[in-house]
Order: sequence, then C-alpha cells, then structure tokens
Amino acid sequence: MIDQLRSIFSALEHHYTLKITQSEDANGQAMVEMITDFASSSDKLSVEVNPGTELRLELLRDGEATGVSFRGIPTGHEFTSLILAVFNADGKGKNLPDEVLVRRIQSLKKPFQLTTYASLSCTNCPEVVQALNLVALIAGEGAQHEMVDGAIYKEEVERLDISAVPTVYLGDQVLHIGQSNLGELVLKLEAAVGKEETESQEPIRKSYDLIVIGAGPAGTASAIYSARKGLHVALVAERVGGQVNDTTAIENIPSVASTTGTQLAADLRAHAHEYNIDILEQRRIEGIELAGTKKEVKTSMGEVLEAEQIIIATGAAWRKLGVPGEAEHIGRGVAFCPHCDGPFFKGKDIAVVGGGNSGIEAAIDLAGICKSVTVLEFAETLKADTVLQEKLMSLPNVTVHTSVATQEVVGDGTKISSLKVAPRDGKPAFDLPVAGVFVQIGLAANTQFVDGLVERNRIGEIVIDERCRTSVEGIYAAGDCTTVPYKQIVIAMGEGAKAALTAFDERIRGGQH
Repeated sequence: MIDQLRSIFSALEHHYTLKITQSEDANGQAMVEMITDFASSSDKLSVEVNPGTELRLELLRDGEATGVSFRGIPTGHEFTSLILAVFNADGKGKNLPDEVLVRRIQSLKKPFQLTTYASLSCTNCPEVVQALNLVALIAGEGAQHEMVDGAIYKEEVERLDISAVPTVYLGDQVLHIGQSNLGELVLKLEAAVGKEETESQEPIRKSYDLIVIGAGPAGTASAIYSARKGLHVALVAERVGGQVNDTTAIENIPSVASTTGTQLAADLRAHAHEYNIDILEQRRIEGIELAGTKKEVKTSMGEVLEAEQIIIATGAAWRKLGVPGEAEHIGRGVAFCPHCDGPFFKGKDIAVVGGGNSGIEAAIDLAGICKSVTVLEFAETLKADTVLQEKLMSLPNVTVHTSVATQEVVGDGTKISSLKVAPRDGKPAFDLPVAGVFVQIGLAANTQFVDGLVERNRIGEIVIDERCRTSVEGIYAAGDCTTVPYKQIVIAMGEGAKAALTAFDERIRGGQH
C-alpha cells in the first residue's frame, strides 16, 4: 500500500502537514502510527503531533488550514477519503467537479461549518465525506468540513439522536441524512447559506449530437456505443454507476466471475473516459422541452443542454412505503440500507418490510446484531429464493407475518416507537413495537421528470418498443426505467447499446422507419 501511495503522491506540488491531536487512549496511539506510515509515502507529507483530549486529524497545505479534518481514524472506507483529501487539495483527482459546479461552490456564502457523522463500514458515507471535503477545499477560507467516526464518539451520536449514516450537520442543524452526491449537497447548501450574486445569471447553453440521461450500466453503454459512432455525447447523471454503486457482490455478468458495485462503476467510468463523452455528474434533470427537432435538457446546475436525440436511462431507486410517519422519520428509524444503518440498531427490536430476496437477505443480516427481527410481507407468501427462506426460518430471533399491510410509522420526529400493521384478512390492526424499520419493497423507476412528455405505464416505467423508442420521436429509453422485463445489469447494458444503435440508425436515415 505504501508503494501505491508513493506512486499516487509522486506528482504532489505542495507540502502537506497531517496535524494530529492525540487523545490519551489506544485510538490516539493508533492514529499516530497509521498517519506516520501514511506520511512515509512522500517527502511532501509530514506529521505534527500535539497532545489533547479529543482525537483529530487536520490537513494543512503549505502550513495553512485547508478546512478539512477527521475526528476519528480515517481507515476502512474512509481511507480513500483521506487520500483524496490530499490529492484534491493539490488540485488533482478524477473526482474534481467541472467548471459549472466549481463556480457554484465558490459562490456559497461563508463562513460555514459542516460535520458528517459516518461509520467506517458504511459504503454510502465516503461519497458524502469526499464531496464535502471538496466543498471546503474549493470554497476556501471560511468553509470547514469534518468527518466524525460515530463508533468513537458514541455519546455525541446518542445525544444528537443519530440513527443513520451519513448524517450531515450545518452548524448545529441537520442538513442531510443518507446517500447523496456533490451536486445535491451543493444545492442544499445554497438553500441554507445562500450564494453570492455573480455577474451573469444567464444559463450556460451547450450543444451535443446526443444526450444520455443516466450513467448506470444502460446509460454508460448508450454513451459508449454512440461515441464510437463519432458522435459528440453528453452523459448526464447524479453519479456514474447509478444504483450499481449500492450493490455489494455481482456474480452474474457472463465472463466476469465476480466484481463489486463500486468496481463496476469505476470500470464504467474508465471506459467512458476513452471516448468523446462529456461526463456531467452531480446533476438532476429539472425538465426536457421540445423545440422543433431539438430537445432542451435543463439541469439542476442551471445549464441548458441541446441535442436532436436523447436516450433516457435513469434506472430506478428504492421504493418507499408512502404511509404516514415514513418521510419525517427517514434517517430517524426508517432506513433502506441494512449494511450502513444496521449497527445503530444493535440489540434492538426492528422490522423489515418486504419478503423478496433483498428483504430476506436484510433480515438475515440484521438478525445477527439485533435483538429481534420481524418480517412484514404484503403477499400471502414470501417471494425470496427457497435457500434464503430456509436460512431465515432457522434463526431463533426472527418472526414472519404475511398478508399484512404497514399502515403507519409511529414516532416523535426524532425516533420511531412502533409500526401500525393491519392484517389483510380483516382482523384488527395491531401495533408492532420497534426501534427501526428497514424498507425493502423493491425499486421504482426514476421517470418523474418526463411526466407528460413520453408515455409511461401505471407504475411509472417508460413505455418502449423493441428498438427502445418512446412515444416521442428522437427520445429513446433503456434499462430499469423502462418496460423491458427483468431488471438486470447485463440486460440494461444490452438495452443501452440497442438504444444507441437505434438512435444512430435513425440519425443517418432521417427519422423513424
């Protein structure tokens, strides 16, 4: 690892001081040992150790504070955050935002202090930590961000009633809870702290041959196939990889025996970088307008992107229950990721809503750390694979209720106390006392932004034909956001390629045929 770091840091242009405040416990000694080894990888890195009561690591560039710090030992998934903090502070790294987003960050009103409570085992936390580190570095003096390891500062986490990671504070107020990206966080910061007025308020306009919306397996395949035809392509998304980033093990892509979601996302990005593709990340789509044969795509960054053809490949997101009490308790007892938020419910009674593979896998994992797990399934039987059901039934602290509907999440706004559950056979509803509920009821298509533009079915999927064409000429769709059966990575890739080939074929033939 030290050899790898030597290679990574060989291009550093500034000198960085890793300033440690060493607490009088084992964590303090572990921090000093780990950071000393880390700094040995480059003569541009040095370590300064000061005694103290609270463990902290601050990053200084040429003797000046960068605004980036860690209250905890940045190991596990946060080791990458430490590496990128140094690299980004030097103005380097493939994760650096584009010019449009940089200007938005620089215009934030200062001063402000951001704090992210994280878990070193959380797969969603690094993206938020790294994004807010970038905010501190780019915004400059008066902007600060600190990562806090919730496992070390347990009393602080309990005092703040934090039950999900990452949880981001702006000063003493919660700014965000859960998975996010740089673009979304910048927009939330703008709303909270305001922004300085710039000279020009006119939207930035860019023209392309083709715009792909969504950068998961379908969208990236579409962009690559289109760029290989010589087209100038924009790939617009919140993050490359999409929902794939939240997948742990992937073992069903032919010729790839085993990979992970994060690795596949990185591979998709690397492949896209080989072609004439503008990757515009950290963006949500605010609307699409038709202007003759042109399509105008408006993004959350204030841009207007123009092209004659669009491929929509926005995938799907976790489906919510849609019951009273759910929205206000997300991150406060209502959770979606058992790997990230499960440890907060250690020794407590929890529920899992959903009897498919994801729900039963979550229940099995949570049974190992929680006092009890109750599975709630709307259908008459569980839908998970037999091997998973057999494993579930072998666990002594699991109870299963089928043919029930979750009617309400009961809580006080800071934590939940129970679920109101109604049997579907007409028997009286009952209260299920739980400290947390993990919602695992499948995915919903991310297509709200095309409501009224293209035809969708009753569950929101974009209706396509066998060539990935939608109801509007020049607009195509691919992957999990469409009516194509079987939501699988390999199918999404194929559909993305098909959409690109259809679009190109119709481009050279002058329209649909």
